[in-house]
Amino acid sequence: MCTAGGALLSTIVVMLMTPPRTQREWVVGLISTVVTGIGGGAITVQYSRLQEWVDSVTGVVGLGGLIFGCGMPGWAIVRWVFNFIEKNRDAGIDEVAKDVKDVL
Repeated sequence: MCTAGGALLSTIVVMLMTPPRTQREWVVGLISTVVTGIGGGAITVQYSRLQEWVDSVTGVVGLGGLIFGCGMPGWAIVRWVFNFIEKNRDAGIDEVAKDVKDVL
């Protein structure tokens, strides 16, 4: 429950700060933020060896906060990628590669 709660809360916060422009963007934002929160949170818990936190209520709440934090960048990253794709919809692969190279 804490995993889903942290991921959903981060989704709500992110979408209130940068509201989706269309219904399709809303659904993509919801899915990407929840998946980023759960997946990124799981990776962070595993990497930091925080599994024993599940033994206490305080630890579970802390893990929920960690998952919340991991979900925050998900919507922004997906929005940036989709904006880049939309901007370069008619560009050739060589132009896209040049743009990506310029950004990196």
